[in-house]
Amino acid sequence: MTAAANQNTEPQPILLITSSPNTVDAVSTNLAKRLAEGLAAKAGDAEINHRDLGANPLPHLDSTTIGAFYTPEEDRSGEQKAAIALSDELVDELIAAGPIVIAAPMHNFGISSLLKVWLDHIARYGRTFLPTGEGPKGLLADRPVYIVTSRGGVYGPGTPFNHLDHLEPYLRRILNFVGLEDITVVYAEGTAKGPDGIQAAEAEIESLIAAEAA
Repeated sequence: MTAAANQNTEPQPILLITSSPNTVDAVSTNLAKRLAEGLAAKAGDAEINHRDLGANPLPHLDSTTIGAFYTPEEDRSGEQKAAIALSDELVDELIAAGPIVIAAPMHNFGISSLLKVWLDHIARYGRTFLPTGEGPKGLLADRPVYIVTSRGGVYGPGTPFNHLDHLEPYLRRILNFVGLEDITVVYAEGTAKGPDGIQAAEAEIESLIAAEAA
């Protein structure tokens, strides 16, 4: 077998996005890491590309960056090229990835501000979506996306307070918007009340890993 053939059989990297400002023993981070590690092992020791938004927060978009988003590449100024470089890097990571694992703790019934900034950088006109006469079209190739969400209370499907969960619907919508539709959500519910929710999430993660073909 040629070297090129060997390279073609290498598994795509797993993109792990963690978004808790708690960089020490965050529930969502720990669970997402376990899932990413298990998926990587099943895929043949795939590389894990970990983007830790808590340890390395991304800058909010500014007028120069937004202007660069909507300026043809050949017409961008030097300032715009510098401003858009990080966003391009994040989009390139996303395009190159196989499975995506997103750790998303619930903050005030939604996602953390850290994760929102990442989404703002990767929702890119011409790179991850395009408007059409029938509505926006996602440009990313679909692949499995796993959302691992932790919350102190209980807000999952079928619970009395599910209407307060704005995290899952928003993430599904924005991921669908850029072309990602194969989404699985793992809930660690009621973490402020005891270990049961974390243990249930751990068990679900092990089941997901076991279900993956080696």
